[in-house]
Amino acid sequence: MAVTTTTPAYPRTGEAPLDLAYLSRFTLGNHELEQEVLELFSAQAPLYLERLAAAECPKSWGQAAHTLKGSALAVGANEVGRLALAAEQEGFAAEPERRRRRVQELEAAVDRVVTFIAEVLAAR
Repeated sequence: MAVTTTTPAYPRTGEAPLDLAYLSRFTLGNHELEQEVLELFSAQAPLYLERLAAAECPKSWGQAAHTLKGSALAVGANEVGRLALAAEQEGFAAEPERRRRRVQELEAAVDRVVTFIAEVLAAR
C-alpha cells in the first residue's frame, strides 16, 4: 500500500530541520496559520542572522541571538534555536573567530530550515 505525504521525506526520524508536529500543536492545527508562520519565519530568520553577523557590540549581538532563538523555538526549528541559544550564552565577548563560526553554523541551520519550509509549502 502506497503512503502519500505532504512533507518532504527524511531518512531517519528527527532528522527534519523543523518539527512539524510541534508547529501543528502551536497553531492548533490551523493550516493557514501554519503557512503564515512558516512564510514569516522564512522571511525573517535571514534578517536576524544578518543582524547577528553585523553586530558590533554586546547589546546588538545579544538582541539578534535572542530574537533568532525565540522565533526558531516558536516554530519548531530546534537546531536553530539551540545554536542561537549558544550564541546568546557565549555572547559578544567570545573570540571574533568563535563568533564567526557560530554565525556560519547558524547560517547553515537556517538554510536547512528555509529549504525544508519551501519544500513543505510546495507540497501543500
